[in-house]
Amino acid sequence: MTPNLQTPYYVVIFTNEKRSDLEGYDEVAAEMEELAKQQPGYLGMDFVGGEMSVTLSYWKDEASILQWKQNADHQMAQKMGREKWYKSYTTQVAKVERAYSFVRTE
Repeated sequence: MTPNLQTPYYVVIFTNEKRSDLEGYDEVAAEMEELAKQQPGYLGMDFVGGEMSVTLSYWKDEASILQWKQNADHQMAQKMGREKWYKSYTTQVAKVERAYSFVRTE
């Protein structure tokens, strides 16, 4: 789980349902995570997986998100996702004004 970030920040919520043939998916997903970490404005990522999964990526501002969206390698991965791996997906972008967390330390 990504630690508390300084608000405000942006989150891209990518929810998807995968197809059964996921050949190559894990490798491309790992490459995209490493590439995203190198992008200006990237703050972190959380992922909950399975056939239906949710990826939350955190960004400093909207300009950083738009720059990541225009990345050529990211665009190729998106194309492969539509053609090979996803039954459906939804992308949402939100500005986080407040964030709270709790961590048990026992």
